[in-house]
Amino acid sequence: MKTNLLLSLFVVLFVAGMAGISYASETPGDPSPKPDEQQLPKAMHSAMKELPLITVGRENAQLIGSDNRVLQAAVDYIAGLGGGTVAVGPGEYLMYDSLHLRTNVTVKGSKDKTILRKADSSVSALALDGDFGEQQITVENPNGFAVGHGVAIWDDRSGGFHTTVARITGRNGKTFSIDKPLMADCMVGKNAKAGTVFPVISGYNIERARIEDVTIDGNKESNVHLNGCRGAGIFLYRAFGTVIQGCEVRNYNGDGISFQQSNDVTVLGCVCQGNAFLGIHPGSGSQRPSVRNCIARNNGTDGLFLCWRVRHGLFKDNILEGNGRYGISIGHKDSDNLIHGNIIRVNHRDGIFFRNETLPMAAHRNRLEQNIIENNGEGEEVAGIRIRGETNDLILKDNIIRDTREGESQKQTVGIQIEEQVGRITLSGNKIQAKRIIDDRRMPKLEQSPPDRKTDGD
Repeated sequence: MKTNLLLSLFVVLFVAGMAGISYASETPGDPSPKPDEQQLPKAMHSAMKELPLITVGRENAQLIGSDNRVLQAAVDYIAGLGGGTVAVGPGEYLMYDSLHLRTNVTVKGSKDKTILRKADSSVSALALDGDFGEQQITVENPNGFAVGHGVAIWDDRSGGFHTTVARITGRNGKTFSIDKPLMADCMVGKNAKAGTVFPVISGYNIERARIEDVTIDGNKESNVHLNGCRGAGIFLYRAFGTVIQGCEVRNYNGDGISFQQSNDVTVLGCVCQGNAFLGIHPGSGSQRPSVRNCIARNNGTDGLFLCWRVRHGLFKDNILEGNGRYGISIGHKDSDNLIHGNIIRVNHRDGIFFRNETLPMAAHRNRLEQNIIENNGEGEEVAGIRIRGETNDLILKDNIIRDTREGESQKQTVGIQIEEQVGRITLSGNKIQAKRIIDDRRMPKLEQSPPDRKTDGD
């Protein structure tokens, strides 16, 4: 009897102990790192599920305001926490300076309802020469210039990257300090001027910023022109890995979207229309860009302009229409890109234009595949695709090139024009409807295999 009692007690204690061990092993509160947890590449902590978020709006938001200052305050606050999201509510925000993007910060608007409108510009001649490296300017007429406003400074010789875009940081009468040194001598004798023009959104020397669902109204009728090397509705300079998604840029007195010296930029589902110069402008060594599902419409010059050293890019499923010059322009060292599935139509000049470059600088090894190139040409006769310079090793495959207009309104009279200095070209499976299918001016003619053909009924 005593033996049975002890045995029963042992069994109870053993079962209770095993139950305790089993319970401990299944406790979900174990805080130790999981096998797949690793620290971020540039931080001493692992990835967090919840990141900083702040709301901005004209009302019903954590920060309330109606101009660039409230937007910038929110962006800088989130940047100070290492990154996160600025959610901008609907309404119009008047921009007296750029919204300056920061690393790892997403600016997200309300689709079609968050509008950043460029304020009217003021322009004055300089009263004193602006010297290279100087960080102040003296203007003849200071009306419209104010501390905190954006400003550009230029003369007849200081275009492109030599134009300075900065912020006004102080004032003594007609003299204003700026936060960046002048990029060139701006001489009174060369019509030096300053104007309160700047990109509506800009990103300098940043990584992994995002802009989503924001509309830019450039107010071009009340602003002077700013060139695309230093400005655009959205402008990036050394802004690596930035994403621009679902944005519209309209009526800017310059380019719609321009990104310079910025690798791995993605532009997705954006619209650039009615801008005074280029629609979308990757350039200055911006490599591996991805521009997809965008529309560049009714801009003053080219819909898509590949500037210098744009390489290994993807330009896919875009619409480039009604632009004042070319649908797509490509040239200086712009090699190894894929231009696929785009619609290029009713532009005033050639649909796709390869610029006139010497052999070391030409746009080699680009692939044009499955594009529709139609009804281009306004006034003068043009080609669907025109290839100039000592360009080599292009592949033109499965494109549709046609003009469906009637009679004298047909201006895209040449399908593919290949000029004298062009080298090896592969043409395959293209369907061409034109008065002249291929205008090959090379001597001697190089064989094309397989030959292209006309569409039915030509």
